[in-house]
Amino acid sequence: MSAYVIAEVEVTDPGKFEEYRKLVPPTIEAFGGRYVVRGGAIGSLEGGWQPKRMVVIEFGDAERAKAWHDSELYAPARALREASTNTRMIVVGGV
Repeated sequence: MSAYVIAEVEVTDPGKFEEYRKLVPPTIEAFGGRYVVRGGAIGSLEGGWQPKRMVVIEFGDAERAKAWHDSELYAPARALREASTNTRMIVVGGV
């Protein structure tokens, strides 16, 4: 069953974040993932939720998503993301 990594991102250091954006796509592809949402316009429908940036990444299953997140391949990019954003991230199974 597909699984989705969903991240709400607030960029705090645009320069470092640009470095992250360049490094991360090959790491996602290496684990069979693909972007479904990467930035883009956000409109609130209910509850007043106003995230600055949203990202949704599809993986084959939750194990692949977790393996990507915890991988040595992603570690350098992850360190840049952690240094340049405030992020809330979850993994959720699809239907």
